[in-house]
Amino acid sequence: MKKINKLLVANRGEISLRIMRTAKEMGIKTVAVYSEADRDAPHVKFADEAVCLGPPASAQSYLLGDKIIAVCKSLQVDAIHPGYGFLSENADFARKVTNAGIIFVGPSPESIEVMGSKLAAKSTVSQYDIPMVPGTDEAISDIPAAKERAFEIGYPILIKASAGGGGKGMRVVENEGEFEDQMNRAISEAQSSFGDGAVFIEKYITSPKHIEIQVLGDQHGNIVHLFERECSVQRRHQKIIEEAPSAVVSPEMRKAMGEAAVQVARSCNYYGAGTVEFIVDEQLKFYFLEMNTRLQVEHPVTEMITGKDLVKEQILIAEGYPLSYTQEDLHIHGHAIEVRVYAEDPRNNFLPDIGRLETYIRPQGPGIRVDDGFEQGMDIPIYYDPMIAKLVTHDESREKAIERMIRAIEEYKITGIETTLAFCSFVLQHEKFKSGDFDTKFVEKYFTPEKLNPIFSDQELSLLAAFAVDRFEKKKKSLRMVNSQNGDVQKSSNWKNRLI
Repeated sequence: MKKINKLLVANRGEISLRIMRTAKEMGIKTVAVYSEADRDAPHVKFADEAVCLGPPASAQSYLLGDKIIAVCKSLQVDAIHPGYGFLSENADFARKVTNAGIIFVGPSPESIEVMGSKLAAKSTVSQYDIPMVPGTDEAISDIPAAKERAFEIGYPILIKASAGGGGKGMRVVENEGEFEDQMNRAISEAQSSFGDGAVFIEKYITSPKHIEIQVLGDQHGNIVHLFERECSVQRRHQKIIEEAPSAVVSPEMRKAMGEAAVQVARSCNYYGAGTVEFIVDEQLKFYFLEMNTRLQVEHPVTEMITGKDLVKEQILIAEGYPLSYTQEDLHIHGHAIEVRVYAEDPRNNFLPDIGRLETYIRPQGPGIRVDDGFEQGMDIPIYYDPMIAKLVTHDESREKAIERMIRAIEEYKITGIETTLAFCSFVLQHEKFKSGDFDTKFVEKYFTPEKLNPIFSDQELSLLAAFAVDRFEKKKKSLRMVNSQNGDVQKSSNWKNRLI
């Protein structure tokens, strides 16, 4: 066992602050790194020590792995926690950290490497009895051969970049006629986004649900899963609402998915916190999608239903401790929902809406958790992901957790920028969401900007009409008085002119 006494968090915002809070509870000193844009951020103030990395752009600050390692050496830091994003899934960085004699709070560089490539992950996982989406097992660039394979799989098919994610380098092909054009586009986008033009083909599941399993593994070969998260409400292939457990997963399906996720982790000798993502079709058959070798944005919902602090578990695993519980010790308690509060305008295709938080008042009360990294009066920087906060609610049932979330959203006061709060409230009140009968195309199927316009009852419309008439009459009266006074002034002026 190697005790961590000082931890550097190689990240920013809410996740940096969230990690530091757990570290403080464990008696571990913390070091923050920041860019010039984040000089006054809460995570910088919270840390025991803080070091500026450079200008706002990520490439000149948060992505400077060598500089972060140098900071660790100068401040006698024992370990680095990468959070998510930035360097969290960079195998080279993890390897450099380890080679420098610093603990990397995460999986081995080898695990990151294998699971960082979708093709390598598919090859590794295929040795185990894990359901896979029909498709190619290796990168394919020969268009005639790729077209032939696509015909065998059956349209529609999906062309996907082997590296990266977030929907980049991904193309849906409905028929053979558009295959060549879409193939070239996917390769080009993959190359420009990830520096790797490798693509592969999969059967396109037309109405998929996105369900993932949280796993934890120690360095002694013990691996458990902490149940599933439903992440199907997305825009631009990125999640915006998550919940645990899923409304459609039965105990039998949960057991099967959990066991498959553990096998995925075992296939690459995984340790630390990780997430195995599955795509689920209309018949609730699940298929391995990918593994994220880091803490997920949506990890709080798992913490709420299991009572486990995943960051604490990560740190203990990194120190060399075995897991203190088995699969049989883990149980689901109630239901949790997370909404991501983004500085985006849902009425304008969810485009970022950068500005100042003129008003920023968090919701409060039982069963409510807010993970954020901003305060009232702060600016939302243009250089990073526009997420302001993660709002989480927990209650004994899904219905009550939804009701609590709707109340929390109403209580969350943010002015100065547009946010996704109104959109999230719309989703939570939609019948399809309430029933659990939704998939990753929820936004495409059910949302239009005008859906966020206020809806008034007949009584409210009558009151508004009466109010408008009253305002109109008062304005007319005011104008008559002004005109009358102007007439008197004109008469007075004429009288004076006559005297002169």
